[in-house]
Parts: sequence; structure tokens; C-alpha cells
Amino acid sequence: MNKANTVPADLNRSLAHLADVVDQRRDAFKAGQADPKTSYTALLFSKGDDGILKKIGEEATEAVMAAKDARHANLAPEQQKLLVGEMADLWFHCLIALSQFGLRPEDVVGELERRLGTSGIEEKAARKANGND
Repeated sequence: MNKANTVPADLNRSLAHLADVVDQRRDAFKAGQADPKTSYTALLFSKGDDGILKKIGEEATEAVMAAKDARHANLAPEQQKLLVGEMADLWFHCLIALSQFGLRPEDVVGELERRLGTSGIEEKAARKANGND
């Protein structure tokens, strides 16, 4: 896949826009204005924390399997497309979870930016030392 053709010029803006849509649909569901029978997003929110988190687990498993299939197929274009689709599903469901807990992708991006330039090994050791791991 050609990265130049698939990455939006402003990835943060795209994620924020999608999160806005998810938040609007969450609010519509909570206000009784979105029917879980006709809205997939409302259906997810109707399942509560456990249902949303279970769905992330399912999507993560599907993404892992697609990655393994892509590797075994030597990253054939059709397998790359499947992997990207599964990752998109996983990211979408993660946006649902963030919204459920009153968080935004900007929070995640901020944390990733905070970690820039820090060794992953050092970061994990610091979290463990603080009792956060």
C-alpha cells in the first residue's frame, strides 16, 4: 500500500473528527435518540463497559490473526488490505471505549508524544517503579 495515498494530511484532525462523531452518537444514545436496532454505535454503547471491552478483545484477536496471515502470505496486497481493515476495526472500537470512559484520542496522542524520545524499556521500568504496571 502506498503510504502517501493512505495517510491523511492531518491524522490527529481525522481521529478527532471521528471521535466527535462517536461522542455525538453516544450522546444521542444516552438521550434515547439512537436505536441500537438501527445504529451499530448505539448498539455498542447499549452493551456498557463489559460489552465494549469484550468487542475490543475480539477485534484485537482478529487483527493479530490478519497480521499473521499477512506475514505468511509475504504481505500480498490483498492480505495487507485485510490487515488494514482489521486494524481500522480495532481503532474504531478503541474510540468507542475512549468515549465510554470520557476520554479522547487526543489523550492517547498526548501520552505517545510524552513518551517520544524515551526508551520503551525505561518507560516500562518507570511505570513499574511507580506501581502502574
